[in-house]
Formats: sequence, C-alpha cells, structure tokens
Amino acid sequence: MHFLSLRQVSSGDIEEILQLGFKLKRELKRGILTPYLANRQLGMIFEKSSTRTRVSFQVGITQLGGYPLFLNSRDIQLGRGEPIKDTARVLSRMVDMVVIRTFGQERLEEFAKFSSVPVINGLTDLCHPVQLLADLMTMIEEEKFSFQNPTTTKVAYVGDGSNNMAHSWILLASKLGFELRIATPTVYRPNPTIWEEGLKWAKYTGAKIILTDNPEQAVEGVDVVTTDTWVSMGQEEEKAERLKIFQPYRVNRQLMGLAKADAIFLHCLPAYRGLEVTDEVFEAHANTIFTEAENRLHSQKGLMVWLGNRFWK
Repeated sequence: MHFLSLRQVSSGDIEEILQLGFKLKRELKRGILTPYLANRQLGMIFEKSSTRTRVSFQVGITQLGGYPLFLNSRDIQLGRGEPIKDTARVLSRMVDMVVIRTFGQERLEEFAKFSSVPVINGLTDLCHPVQLLADLMTMIEEEKFSFQNPTTTKVAYVGDGSNNMAHSWILLASKLGFELRIATPTVYRPNPTIWEEGLKWAKYTGAKIILTDNPEQAVEGVDVVTTDTWVSMGQEEEKAERLKIFQPYRVNRQLMGLAKADAIFLHCLPAYRGLEVTDEVFEAHANTIFTEAENRLHSQKGLMVWLGNRFWK
C-alpha cells in the first residue's frame, strides 16, 4: 500500500487518516507521545528543497517512536545515476517506509513499483497529496467541511491551474464531493488526465468542478479561498512571463471580499507577499495559515500510522 496521490485512496480512507491525525494532535497537546511506530525507520529522499515537508516528517516519525533517515539526492548514489529501481530495492530492505520529494511523478511511481515497503509522495510536479491532508484537516477544524455533508462546501483555487496543488485539489474535491472552482489563465489549465479523472469521479460523488479564467466569478460566495506561488520550483526561467500573466489572479482584499463573510484563506507556503496574495490578506488569515502548516505534522503522522496499520498487520 502506497500513498502516491489521492487517486489511490477513497473518501473513507481519507477520513480514517484524518481521524488518526486528530487523535494524535489531541494526544500531543496533552503531552502524550505513544510510540505507534516504535523502532520503525523512515527513509526520506529529497530531490527538491523543503521546509515543512522535511520538518513535519522528521519530527512526526520521531514522535511516533521511529527514526528518520534524511537522504539528500546529492549524497546518495541515486544522484550519481543509480537506477531508481535499484535504490528502491536496496532501501526497502533497510527501512520500513519511504517518503520521496522529487520532480516527475514517474520517478516516484517507479520507486514504488520496486519498493517492498510503503512509499509516500512528499511532493512531485504533478501532485502534492500530503499538503491536501493538512488543508482538509484545517477546513474541518474551521467548520468549513464535514464528511457527513460534503456538498455544502465551496472552495475557490485562484492561480496556476497546471501545478501540483491545483491537481491535488481536483482529486480531493472529486473524491469527497464538494464544489471546487479553479480560476486560472487559459494557458495554465490543469493536466488533461487529472481533469478528466476528476470529472469522472465527480459523477459518483456529486462534486462540482468548475474551470474559469475569471477569479471574481470563482470566489463569489465560497467558504474557502486558496492559492499557491505563481513560480514553482524548476520554473525560474518562466518567472517574468508568469508574473505578468498572473497579475489579475492576486488574492487581495477586494477579491477576498467576494467570498462568504466568514470564509478562510489557505496557502501551502512559502507565500510571496504582493504576488499571489497581498500582505493584508495574508496577515488577516495568518493564524489559519500557520495552523494549516502545523497540521502537516499531525495529518502526516496519521498517514504514517494508517499505512503502517495496513502494511504490518
């Protein structure tokens, strides 16, 4: 059992993972650290830089009684050309679980194919599923989502519709059945395969997934507004063009004012103030944003325990 994207999990699986996450969060706040993954080794392969993903997994496995092993791609043979399948077969004989943060989704999937232990997607260019677990956890805490009544939730994603966050929002909405509106320039529409898959699942769950180039139309009356950086890692050469095209998609006070009066704003971080979001909006919602960041720790601990329970039965 791997966690490579939200494609592999059901609504029930997501609910189980977050129930564990909430339980572990409550226990941690009370000073209780139960070694649910005692003596388990987490291999952490990072080919992209990271703050939240690295810290949350490293601290999370430690709090669960296990041990993190951080592997920068520059320091292991994978970075010198060793086949992915060989690295996977070696590491999975030495560690109990692996989290990978890399570029192409195909690299992650090849590793998982040859791994004999659970593999977690810590981020690829296509998907960022662990971030969506934290986002959903925050929405539940803020009473913006309920598994019992998902169709009442409306979310607006404003910005780059072709990146890993937009794709993960599409998969999450389609699996859980809430309304998602994506406002993005025409040239930055979502991956067609992800889009079609989302529409397919939406037929079964009642989700509404709407694509528009009008941010005002997307944000009108929603419960949650979210965005992401306009220039992701590896896109630095496109920066000037992207900054020009995305100017109308900045989340400012006027745009946020079109959402419900009690709407929340989410950002996966790092945030570039004055670009995808104004400093005014960011600071007005800072408590929620940093709770969202903290929830990376709790939701991923829930994920690791959930995968362990299924794998080591």
